[in-house]
Amino acid sequence: MNVLPLGERVLVKIDSAEEKTASGLYIPQTAQEKTQFGKVEAVGDKVANVKVGDKILHDKYAGTSIKINNDECLILKEEDILAIVK
Repeated sequence: MNVLPLGERVLVKIDSAEEKTASGLYIPQTAQEKTQFGKVEAVGDKVANVKVGDKILHDKYAGTSIKINNDECLILKEEDILAIVK
């Protein structure tokens, strides 16, 4: 990635939302819920608790959305990360 977050910020690639229900019905993008999971792609120099490659759960309405190489990404403050998913 060409984006390096500053300070206590983290660049997260957003996991894609489910496009189909368990019964096989397709969900239109306008009705899909915003996902709260993602993968850490880059970290600022003051980030202590996560590293590149970690799968995380973040606050639903936090961060700034950006698009990098057609991938939905978020720049979040480290404090908006709720958990590391194992």
